[in-house]
This record gives sequence, C-alpha cells and structure tokens, in this order.
Amino acid sequence: MDKELHIKRFKEVREDHHFTQTEFAEKLGIKNTTADIERGRTKLSGEVIKELLKQFNINPLWIFGESHQKFLNLNQVNLMPKVITTDTEGNDNMVLVNQRAAAGYPQNIQESGWHKKLPAFNLPLPEFRNATYRGFQVEGNSMEPNLRAGEWVLGKAVDNLSDVNEGKIYVIITYDSVLVKKLYRLPNDSSKIRLVSINTEYPPLEMKVTEIQELWQVNSKLTFSLNANAENSILQELQESMEELKRELQSFKERT
Repeated sequence: MDKELHIKRFKEVREDHHFTQTEFAEKLGIKNTTADIERGRTKLSGEVIKELLKQFNINPLWIFGESHQKFLNLNQVNLMPKVITTDTEGNDNMVLVNQRAAAGYPQNIQESGWHKKLPAFNLPLPEFRNATYRGFQVEGNSMEPNLRAGEWVLGKAVDNLSDVNEGKIYVIITYDSVLVKKLYRLPNDSSKIRLVSINTEYPPLEMKVTEIQELWQVNSKLTFSLNANAENSILQELQESMEELKRELQSFKERT
C-alpha cells in the first residue's frame, strides 16, 4: 500500500471542496494551515479523521486505502436505546428519567449501572406491549399548553428516522441534552431534522441527525395536577388542541 495515500486523499478532500490550506485548517480545527499534513511532516490525527467523517462524511477506511467507499451515510444512525432494564420475569421495565436525571442522561446513556438506579415500572396494558418505553419528565414551558413542566411523557423507542411520523412529539436525546419537541424531516436535506415547540415564543431548531443518540415517540403523558376543576381543565385542553390543529392546517395551506 502507498504509505502516502492517506496524505493524497486528505488533500483530495480539501480540493474537492475548494478550500485553501488555511481555510481547511480552520474548518477542521487545526492551527495555522494543513500544509504540514500535506507534506507529511505532521501526523493525520484521529481528531482530524473524526472531523472529516463528521463534516464531510468521509470514510476513515477510504482515507487509509482499506475501502473503495469514499463516503459513509451517517443519516442511518442507530437510535435504539443503549440500555434496557428488565424485571424479575424478564419483561422490559419502563425507566423514569426525572428532570434532575435528564441532566446526566446523555453522558450515562450506555451505563447499565446508572440506569438501574432510576425508578422503573411495568404497565400491563396492550398499548405498551411489544416495544420498549421510557418516561421523561417535562422541563420548561416550550411545549405548553399541551405539556407543562413537571408532567411526564411516555415514549416508544424508535429504530431510525425512516420510522418518524411527521409533526408528532418526540423525546430527542442528543450528546448533551434531552429535548421534548415536535419533529419534522427536511424535504431537501436528509442530514438534518427540524424541532418545533408548541409554545410559539420558541423558534424552530434545526439539528444534524448525527447529533442524536436516542429517539422516543411520545404517545401518552402522566400528570398529577388534576383538581376539583379537572373537568374544566380537560375541556380547556381539548379546546387548545383544536386551536393547535387549526394552526397546523393553516400552516399547511400556506406551504401548499
């Protein structure tokens, strides 16, 4: 194998994107320029390889001549839960992640011991069979009036983005946060998604698919704020849901 092949291919990526050595260095987080790498004076580090994969979908094996596939499709990320706990009978537990635990969830997503410390239960209802579910406590007011701070949403694990239902509410686990938003795929860019809050004070957010670790589709919620006026509260929620539906229909008409 040509020992200098990785240098040639590194330079090829830069030239494909019409970057100068200084521009490419800035893009990859390298000091000064990429000149020393292209001359073979500086080693092509793992951090730079990671940035090539992350920013340009470059296959690391292609860089070193071990694959003919230049690009990797990073949109097909594995979104399934990294840890699943079970009860004494082997049934999946529904782990509950409160607001405090959510702060550490992204960093402990693969730690089985951490998950086992969280409260968990099992719902013997047909709606919760044949799938893995997890509960997350809502924080903030970005999803009001439908979801209020302190309430719990129960989400079903999603395999990949091809299973996403447009406009439904999801719990999105990124590498540094837990978000509850409506999710939309971008029609002309499969590498990103759009996250929308119900509270219109919060602007939509676009996110790269590669930033997602897990995805849970919300299909129910738990609330402990019912009171003597519960019937009126339910009617109010129904009315608010109808208003939201009207807004979505109007938005759809404007787009078409």
